[in-house]
Amino acid sequence: MSDLAPRLGVALALIGLAVAALWFGGVVFWLVLVVAGLLMLSEWAELNGAGEREKRLAQYALSVPLAILAPIAAGPGFFALGLLVGAFFFIAAATRSPRLAAGAFYVGLPVTALVLLRAQEQGLLLTLWAMALVWACDTGAYFAGRAIGGPKLAPAISPNKTWAGFLGGVAAATAFAFVLVAVFALPIGLALATPLLAALSQGGDLFESNLKRRAGVKDSGTLLPGHGGLMDRLDGLVVVAPVAALLVLALGR
Repeated sequence: MSDLAPRLGVALALIGLAVAALWFGGVVFWLVLVVAGLLMLSEWAELNGAGEREKRLAQYALSVPLAILAPIAAGPGFFALGLLVGAFFFIAAATRSPRLAAGAFYVGLPVTALVLLRAQEQGLLLTLWAMALVWACDTGAYFAGRAIGGPKLAPAISPNKTWAGFLGGVAAATAFAFVLVAVFALPIGLALATPLLAALSQGGDLFESNLKRRAGVKDSGTLLPGHGGLMDRLDGLVVVAPVAALLVLALGR
């Protein structure tokens, strides 16, 4: 537990930045997402063995669809998604690395989804739900796993994760969602879907753990003291954000 204090400090700083950007919305929120996305793509490239030239090329290519998402441009929509597909094919052709090119989707889809959520009528609440359920899930999984232990969830991929942590994360995220229902009138359908999203969040964590294991590294980067890289903190949100956006669109909110 000796690393808990620095981890908590960095986590609170990141949450504070995210909430402030979310509150301001507009260009501020978009810009924070773009910077985070390009840094994550850098980590993705390194995990997949790309050289410096290939990494920069991928970042330049992804900058085009990310720029289109700006409130003063086209915003989130089919045009932005089309440019993401174009970025994927361009990176794959220029670097001959489909794995590196897949980073355009790994980063671009969640950024697009978050911008789309924030642009909704209840955008502040909906985006907070999508982001904070991942934070609640991570917190619940951490403390439940530490306190209870027990059978491992996926020992070949992430030896420290347990089924107790998994269930604790799902429970914490679900409880948080129903708090939002009671206090801020979050649509009940979204709260009922939260257990699935919490499970997907932990699946995103395992996916990134597998990437790191394959690359032979402990963390995706060194940007965050005690936390590794941005991918280490946002791997759950990468999966949750696009699904949350689809649910919101399906419910017509």
